[in-house]
Amino acid sequence: MRRIFNDYLLNECIHPIRDPLWGHVYFPESFLNIVQTPEYQQLGRIKQLGPSYLVYPGATHSRLNHSLGVFHIASRMVKRMSQSNIQLPLTLQGAKAFLAAALLHDLGHFPYTHSLKELPLEEHEQLTSRLILDSSITDILKNDAGVDPGMVAAIVDETLPNRSREVAFFRKILSGPIDPDKLDYLNRDAYFCGVPYGFQDVDYILSVLQPHPDHGFTITQNGVSAIEGLLFSKYLMYRAVYWHPTVRTATGMIKKALHRGLEKESISLSELYGLDDDSFYRSFAENQGEEFSLIRKVYNRDLFKTIGTWSVAPENPQHIHLDDLTHRSIQEELIRSELSELLDMHVDDYQILLDIPENISFESKLMIDRDSEIISYHESETVFTQEVVHQFTRNLRKIRLSVAPSVKDRIIQKNISAEQLLSLGGLD
Repeated sequence: MRRIFNDYLLNECIHPIRDPLWGHVYFPESFLNIVQTPEYQQLGRIKQLGPSYLVYPGATHSRLNHSLGVFHIASRMVKRMSQSNIQLPLTLQGAKAFLAAALLHDLGHFPYTHSLKELPLEEHEQLTSRLILDSSITDILKNDAGVDPGMVAAIVDETLPNRSREVAFFRKILSGPIDPDKLDYLNRDAYFCGVPYGFQDVDYILSVLQPHPDHGFTITQNGVSAIEGLLFSKYLMYRAVYWHPTVRTATGMIKKALHRGLEKESISLSELYGLDDDSFYRSFAENQGEEFSLIRKVYNRDLFKTIGTWSVAPENPQHIHLDDLTHRSIQEELIRSELSELLDMHVDDYQILLDIPENISFESKLMIDRDSEIISYHESETVFTQEVVHQFTRNLRKIRLSVAPSVKDRIIQKNISAEQLLSLGGLD
C-alpha cells in the first residue's frame, strides 16, 4: 500500500497551482477539472473570514484559496500514512476519495455560514454532500477521477449512513483534533490578516502524527508542545481576529437582519443557499425591508458603536439565556425601552444590537501515543489542562451592547455614565 500511495502522489499529482502560503500545490488532472466547474469557482467569490476585512484589509482571501490549501495538507497526510507500518483499513480508492473530500469540504458554503449557526439553516456539510452527489462535479468524480461520489460525500457529511471502516477513519482525519482544515486556516488567516498568531510548524506537526485505525491520527509524546502551540494560536486568533469587537458587531448586524427577515417572512432560508458575497449584498441592497438596512450599513462600514461590555458569568441566568436568539431579542427589546427612557428619545429596533459569541471549546480530543500506550491529551504532560482551556473561553466570551452612531452621540450629549449603561436590562 505504501508504494501504491506514493506512486499516485508522485505520478498523478503533477499539475501545479501556485499558492501564496504553500507555494506549488500539485493536483491530479481530474481534480483540476473539478476546480474549473462553476460550483467550485463560486467559492472564489466568498470571503473566508466574512467581515474581518473591515478590520484587516488584507483578509480578502476566499474559500477557494483555503480549499486548495486543505487539499495540500491532506495530500501530505496521505503521504504520512504511506510511511507508517501500522495496519490501516485503507485503499487507493479511499485515499482518492479523502483527497476529493478535502478539496470539496467547503463546497456548500454561502456568505457568513459559520456566523449564522443560531439561525435554523442546513449544515454546510449537508449542502456540500448534496452538490457532490448531484452537480457537474459528480460526473467528473466518477468518470475522470475514478472516485465514488457516494464515498466522498460520506466522508464530508457524517449524517450520511456509513458502515465502512475506511470512511470512518477518513472522517476522523478530515474533521478531527488536528485536521487539514485547521492547519490551513490558522496559517492562511494569519498570513492574510498580517498577524503573527496563527502560524504553525506544519512540517513538525506532520512528522509527529501517527495514523491509528480507531483514532485517525495520534501524536507522539514529543508532539505535545506542537499541540500546545496550536491551541494557544487558536485562542489568539479568536481574540485578535475572529472575535474582534468590530467583526462581532458587523456579524451581529447581519445576523439580526436575517433573523428579523425570517420572522417577517420577507426572506426564506432557501434564498441564502447558493449565494456568493456579491449576490448576497446585491439581493439585500435591492430589498427595501427596514431590517435589511443593517446589511446595507455593514456593506458601507456604517457600523454600530459599543456602549457596554460584560464578561459572561455562568452563574447569571440573564447571561446564559442570551445563548438563545429568541431570548436575546426579548432582552434587546427590554434594553431598547430602558435606553429610550434614559435618553429621552425613541431608539428603534434597528438602532440597537446585543451580541454574545457561541460557547466554543478549546479542548483537544487528540490521543497521545506514549510508548505504545494510548492516552488522552489531558493525561499527557501539558500545561493546557482542562481548567486552563476552559479559562480561554471564559476570557474570550463578552456580551456587547452596540448602538447606532446617532444613539451613541445622544449618550455623550446626555452625559450618561458607564454605570448607568452597564445596569441596562439587569445584565450587571
